[in-house]
Amino acid sequence: MVLLMNIDDNEKWNNIVKNFRNFDVYYLAEYVKAFQAHGDGEPKLFFYEDKNFKAINVFMKRDIERDQNFSGKVQSNTFFDAATPYGYGGFLVEGDVTDENLAALEKEYSRLCMDEGIICEFVRFHPVLNNSEMLSSFYDISKLGRTITIELDSQKQIWDSFTSNNRNMIRKAKKSGVEIYWGRSRELFDMFIPMYNQTMDKDDASDYYYFKNDFYNSILEDLKYNSLMFYAVFENKIISMSIILFSNQHMHYHLSTTDREYKSLAPTNLLLYEAACWGSENGYKTFHLGGGLGSREDSLYQFKKGFNKNSNTYFCIGKKIFDREKYDELIKIRKQDQSFDENNLFFPVYRG
Repeated sequence: MVLLMNIDDNEKWNNIVKNFRNFDVYYLAEYVKAFQAHGDGEPKLFFYEDKNFKAINVFMKRDIERDQNFSGKVQSNTFFDAATPYGYGGFLVEGDVTDENLAALEKEYSRLCMDEGIICEFVRFHPVLNNSEMLSSFYDISKLGRTITIELDSQKQIWDSFTSNNRNMIRKAKKSGVEIYWGRSRELFDMFIPMYNQTMDKDDASDYYYFKNDFYNSILEDLKYNSLMFYAVFENKIISMSIILFSNQHMHYHLSTTDREYKSLAPTNLLLYEAACWGSENGYKTFHLGGGLGSREDSLYQFKKGFNKNSNTYFCIGKKIFDREKYDELIKIRKQDQSFDENNLFFPVYRG
């Protein structure tokens, strides 16, 4: 059986996803809805089943004509590419995972993508599920960098995995009077949005990271069973906020902001510690914090590493070209722009 589903049947989509032992929040219909609202493309769920083997993949189908470099240069609704929704994903496979079954899956998936006009696919594999390893024959896979995952077996284990410096920062935050709360309400989101945008301003972030109200409304309304806002309060003022996602024993540090005037109080250190403890108390097994910017071991990575000095998760990407002729055709169109560098490391190259 081969299926390609749209987002319009939430229940059927989620029933398929939840039949996979290791599914996570990134595969749920409610998660990808927010990124459809953000303009990332049309969410699709691919499902394959044959005897004692099954697989799913969630991706955004993107109309290339909507890219500013191709507007008016190619027909709309003709050329497409696919990408993992913001965050992590990639194929989940279960059952009799043999070379023969994986080859049959690849054949069906490639055929379907060609039928859909999808020229290529970019995958951000899931670091905690480590689902890239068995797909090396399927994609051109690159290992980009380490990520940090907190194991949530007990509060003692959480605390013991921290670096001594991080423990000191958490003690400092508590001693200073920082308190952590969590909840979900429109008022919290209304406070989060301007704080987050201010953080993006100071980080000189690209336009992509400024999310519109439709995006936040989707998290608030669609992900009501899979998200919480954790926030730090000091002297009756909210000074740090984080949207935490969770599903099927996995937690994720999604979006976060801190008032820089209060950074010295280490509110985010305490917030993430309390979120990890909440996860442990509520039966979650892992809390993934991600890595550094661009997978570098930068100051952001070093901050996260303070929460598990022995973390062994890493981030991989996958690339696959289904239609080389059309892929090269799009590169030729980009070459008309003198500023285009055909040797850029972006994938697909024509979007670089």
